[in-house]
Amino acid sequence: MAVQIYYLKKDFAVQKAERWFKERRIPCQSVDLKKHRLGRRELELFLRQVGKDRLFAVESKAWKECPAAYSPDPKAALEAACESPQLLNLPIVRNGTRVTAGFCPEAWEAWE
Repeated sequence: MAVQIYYLKKDFAVQKAERWFKERRIPCQSVDLKKHRLGRRELELFLRQVGKDRLFAVESKAWKECPAAYSPDPKAALEAACESPQLLNLPIVRNGTRVTAGFCPEAWEAWE
């Protein structure tokens, strides 16, 4: 299993996700979104897997202040997320084509 954890800063949810994989001895790669921006194709894959409401941090201040949040076109939100990863619900955990947004141990257990 090749797990990648995308994060913006090491907040509590990211630490819980890393600890969850470490306790199960599942190797994971941490990807800092400040250093490595997500591409449009990656974001499209994430959007298809988890949906708009789960992928984007719709309750955050950054999302509410973003003009793309009020656009009916999901491409506008993807473009905004490429430029501002704080609009995403982090951590995003990826295992091949399977993706989760946020802390989702139930889904990760199904991957094993």
